[in-house]
Amino acid sequence: MSPIGVHLHVQDTHVVMDNGLLQVTLSNPAGIVTGIRYNDIDNLLEVLNDESNRGYWDLVWSASTTTGTFEVIKGTSFNVIVENDDQVEISFTRSWDSSQEGKLVPLNIDKRFVMLRGSSGFYSYAIYEHAEEWPAFNLAETRIAFKLRKDKFHYMAIADNRQRYMPLPDDRLPPRGQPLAYPEAVLLVNPVDSQLKGEVDDKYQYSCENKDIRVHGWICTDPGVGFWLITPSDEFKSGGPQKQNLTSHVGPTTLSVFLSAHYSGEDLVPKFNAGEHWKKVFGPVFMYCNSSFLGEDPLNLLWDDAKQQMITEVQSWPYSFPASEDFPKSDQRGNVGGRLLVRDMYVSDDCISANEAFVGLAPQGDVGSWQRECKDYQFWSRADQNGYFCINDIHTGDYNLFAWVPGFIGDYKYDTVVNISPGCDIDMGDIVYEPPRNGPTLWEIGIPDRSAAEFYVPDPNPKYINNLYVNHPDRFRQYGLWERYAELYPDGDLVYTVGTSDYTKDWFFVQVTRKKDNAYQGTTWQIKFKLDSVDESSTYKLRVAIASATFSELQVRINDPKANRPLFSSGLIGRDNSIARHGIHGLYWLFNVDVPASRLVEGDNTIFFTQPRSTSPFQGIMYDYIRFEAPPSAS
Repeated sequence: MSPIGVHLHVQDTHVVMDNGLLQVTLSNPAGIVTGIRYNDIDNLLEVLNDESNRGYWDLVWSASTTTGTFEVIKGTSFNVIVENDDQVEISFTRSWDSSQEGKLVPLNIDKRFVMLRGSSGFYSYAIYEHAEEWPAFNLAETRIAFKLRKDKFHYMAIADNRQRYMPLPDDRLPPRGQPLAYPEAVLLVNPVDSQLKGEVDDKYQYSCENKDIRVHGWICTDPGVGFWLITPSDEFKSGGPQKQNLTSHVGPTTLSVFLSAHYSGEDLVPKFNAGEHWKKVFGPVFMYCNSSFLGEDPLNLLWDDAKQQMITEVQSWPYSFPASEDFPKSDQRGNVGGRLLVRDMYVSDDCISANEAFVGLAPQGDVGSWQRECKDYQFWSRADQNGYFCINDIHTGDYNLFAWVPGFIGDYKYDTVVNISPGCDIDMGDIVYEPPRNGPTLWEIGIPDRSAAEFYVPDPNPKYINNLYVNHPDRFRQYGLWERYAELYPDGDLVYTVGTSDYTKDWFFVQVTRKKDNAYQGTTWQIKFKLDSVDESSTYKLRVAIASATFSELQVRINDPKANRPLFSSGLIGRDNSIARHGIHGLYWLFNVDVPASRLVEGDNTIFFTQPRSTSPFQGIMYDYIRFEAPPSAS
């Protein structure tokens, strides 16, 4: 441990935590982080900003009938929770009463900040509580945000292969920047750094899935200093491990988003009723600072060190130091383990190991309900190649066990409620998932992995490039790809021929609208296939797994594109906005369509997928996987 203990200095309008490695200054009693002094930089945060716009917790809320209101959470009372040489924990609280109805979100909020001896950073978490007698409201978003100095921090890193020198915030403003189809996307026409000219900047190009948002942040090269936001657990985030959220972006800004509707829409906005008690702890997250010596390459060194620190934080979860009783320690939690197998007799006579399955405990609900669950905690792990899984450090309570398996469609839910008690270690033994299946596969398109990434993603328009994503596995993150469809298919829509076409080249990654004469039109894609014979007395099955949908509708017709009534319609589905937000998936849908043999013929057949909704370029469907099954075989 560092010989220098942690000191707390309480002033009239500010509070300072200091452990000899860094000093963190917060406003009193609002609890806004106004300064971070580290490694001879007097303040890592943007000194040009007002003190209330540097490091803060915020939220977006609404009464059930109003539009969302953005609110920076400002405390009205300051308290010292722990103060000794090893740890300082301080609290900034704001209590709600009926006189604030319609003005402030009806929550009691307790923001905590923690500094430990010898730690090159500080922690923050918050406790939100809604009392039964308080009015109803919706909570669209909540997060912690830090605005760093634009004269210091120019290099951003969010993954090994997603890091770069970034534009300045000034570059996004006219005349240096030109807004594109929506305000977040800007073409850099005259940036301060001329090497960035002609690139697109859009914060949504830097989104990540919850499971991958562990460490991200910014580097200053002179002196070599890094500022990182480390999220050691997903348990307090909504929507499961694949839910996507913002990370860092031009500002320089770095975020930890706990709750949002991005890539999902209204389904991921928790709606609290009058008479509903709710309490949740968000965090802790860790704000980590590191530095390099003169002559060292700060970019690789500081990023590698930040990843190492992230591993340390993950291994330390759940933390033992938070003083709030609302954050359960390790001995107050339980564990669940077992083995997940898959039984699909048309693939194998034996059970198949659920290789790298996502297995989790979430609040009780229907099959697949976890991806829309947004009020409570979820606990997820990945099975190994043999299907063995272990979910550790689960809060006490009653849960359903859910899973989905890459390579197989559908969702698994264990029949019996799983009760977690303090210190429990539950062995569930072998559990078996039987994915939807009626008969043998006649043909299939894609890979059932809840993503459209395997399909054809075009090169972007050369006018709208982010150089980070050139020759990059995440090529779908380029701006404007929705416009490429009509350029590739100017005279007619996509036609895919089973047995001849290649879905990596011939299946566009999203079925979008087509712009013609300043209006948008729906599109109809065709799947052509041959049948050697038709079992006249049976029913065939079409499985359509969708990776994302945005204000769209899937209509299915067989062999008659003009049929007045489709064989199947999904109705209006989806508010993911994944097309505009450069996602490759959003919320998962699975449709199982009965196809009567009378609709099919021996020889050439065509399935028509129509997406008729067409008021915007951003309406459409990203398919995950499509399978056509014969009737059940006699054996």
